[in-house]
Amino acid sequence: MNKAMLIGRLTRNPEVRYSQGESSTAIARFTLAVDRRFRRPGENSEADFIGCVAFGKQAEFVEKYFKQGMKMVLVGRIQTGSYTNKDGQKVYTTDIVAEEIEFAESKGSGSEGGFQSNGSQSGFRPEPSLAMGDGFMNIPDGIDEELPFN
Repeated sequence: MNKAMLIGRLTRNPEVRYSQGESSTAIARFTLAVDRRFRRPGENSEADFIGCVAFGKQAEFVEKYFKQGMKMVLVGRIQTGSYTNKDGQKVYTTDIVAEEIEFAESKGSGSEGGFQSNGSQSGFRPEPSLAMGDGFMNIPDGIDEELPFN
């Protein structure tokens, strides 16, 4: 079984591209800052920056409703891959491929729950979070690798 569940905040707005071909598919790439559950006494809390990707309706949902700083619940699978960058070096990747995405907080309450997307859309349009930018760590230098987009 390959299942990953994350709750974190978007480090920046999702990057959405469309595949080429007869029936183009939306591909959204984004990074979630996920707080580590445990920390040593006297240390600041730490976060992991986890690369995620969504396809099709999920990607369109993320592009339309999620912005930097918003808290997201994501359920998906871990997927590894590789590509050769422009310098001819092989780069190995690990991403979480989204299968379900939900809002983790609502505008006024800050409580969990709300609208869910598992590929379907509805007429509900959520409000962006008021907590955007609160409690974030800076992304460490060198975390941005080249993306395998042409």
